[in-house]
Amino acid sequence: MSLPTLLFGFLISTLMGAVFHLLRGGGAGRLLLYLILGWAGFWAGHFLASYFGWTFGSIGPLHLGLAVLVCLIFLVIGYWLSLVEVEAR
Repeated sequence: MSLPTLLFGFLISTLMGAVFHLLRGGGAGRLLLYLILGWAGFWAGHFLASYFGWTFGSIGPLHLGLAVLVCLIFLVIGYWLSLVEVEAR
């Protein structure tokens, strides 16, 4: 995978995490959480599509379709899990 492909994937995943933060709100900690989840989900989706040979929405060597889908799944599940509050006794 070339450097421009890595940079484009990093840009798209960062943008998705930032836009999710813009829609859901929160502080700097939430922004960091959404960025990390965006990066992890995007690259997990890309490598999953690469492993199985799926070419849904590919742009060059980057499997953008499944990467975006898995990124959104990671962000939504991460948001849902972050809503859990620990009750103090």
